[in-house]
Amino acid sequence: MATVKMTAETFKNEVFDYTIEKEWNFKGGKPAIIDFYADWCGPCKMVAPILEELSEEYNGQLTIYKVDTEQEMELASVFGIRSIPSILFIPTEGNPMMQAGALPKSTLKKVIDSELIRQ
Repeated sequence: MATVKMTAETFKNEVFDYTIEKEWNFKGGKPAIIDFYADWCGPCKMVAPILEELSEEYNGQLTIYKVDTEQEMELASVFGIRSIPSILFIPTEGNPMMQAGALPKSTLKKVIDSELIRQ
């Protein structure tokens, strides 16, 4: 499964509707990662193929979304995105965790294994 392009509408329908809920309430059935990026961003381009690989490696265990901050300004604003790439890790229970910067694959896997897919 490849990464999934996300809009503010799909975010509200599949992840969390910030327009009506105040407390975090994840709607998804499996953990998720959201990559906030822009097409012109060099570090974003380095992270993109890593996230594609991880979407294959963890197929069926988590969903990886991509949010183009140039097109989805409202969603970027809701999360206070100031630098890209910024990656939001969303466990099925508990609050999401935001990490700014281009993370290496080993770090992403460590977070996925320890925080998102606890075995």
